[in-house]
Amino acid sequence: QVQLVESGGGLVQPGGSLRLSCAASGSILSFNDMGWHRQAPGKQRELAASITRGGSTKYADSVKGRFTISRDNAKNTMYLQMNSLKPEDTAVYYCAAKGGGSWFYNYWGQGTQVTVSS
Repeated sequence: QVQLVESGGGLVQPGGSLRLSCAASGSILSFNDMGWHRQAPGKQRELAASITRGGSTKYADSVKGRFTISRDNAKNTMYLQMNSLKPEDTAVYYCAAKGGGSWFYNYWGQGTQVTVSS
């Protein structure tokens, strides 16, 4: 079974940038959709951004224009470039994928913490 491992989280000041990476242990071409979810303390997990196998992207309104999702199929890696970060972006960010023809996200990483604070 393919495993997903996130990296790149950390502490950043408001207005700063971070790039998250999600490395898969196998080919990501087997995944229909991949996405970055996030969960802030006391809040429900939300889908921040998603990307199809073909490269079509969608973003939550709260991150549109600031975050960019991408995938490198040759490197079996997905990325999330986060710019103009705000304190409300503070959350655990999870990499996820829809595999095996699933209609829902059935592959998950362990999560990486992003904290935006001065």
